[in-house]
Amino acid sequence: MSVRQLRAAVVLVALLVGAATAWGHAFLERADPRVGSTVRTAPAQVRVWFTEALEPAFSTLEVVSQSGERVDLGAARVDAASPTLLQVGLKALGPGAYRVKWRVLSIDSHVTAGDFAFRVSEGP
Repeated sequence: MSVRQLRAAVVLVALLVGAATAWGHAFLERADPRVGSTVRTAPAQVRVWFTEALEPAFSTLEVVSQSGERVDLGAARVDAASPTLLQVGLKALGPGAYRVKWRVLSIDSHVTAGDFAFRVSEGP
């Protein structure tokens, strides 16, 4: 292989690697309350951060109790100042287990979905 062919191969590999990383998906990065956590004080909202900016019109977030009742206030929204943050307000939560369900569309047009649980403890 000549030096010219080697350089062309290196450039091609660099372009392919760059393109692959640009076509990523929005994956869950962190959440508040944290995934799988037990909290003493019921949160007023759930906030979820993703690895990519989100399309607000096509991204949803809901919270349900262990009996399947929705306990969020609806109207989940992407934060205008931080387009990777999706958040929703909550009704007053009592002790128990809750499941957060999300489905998001990243600005690169990839859909991802998932869920996680957290628990509100019964007392101090």
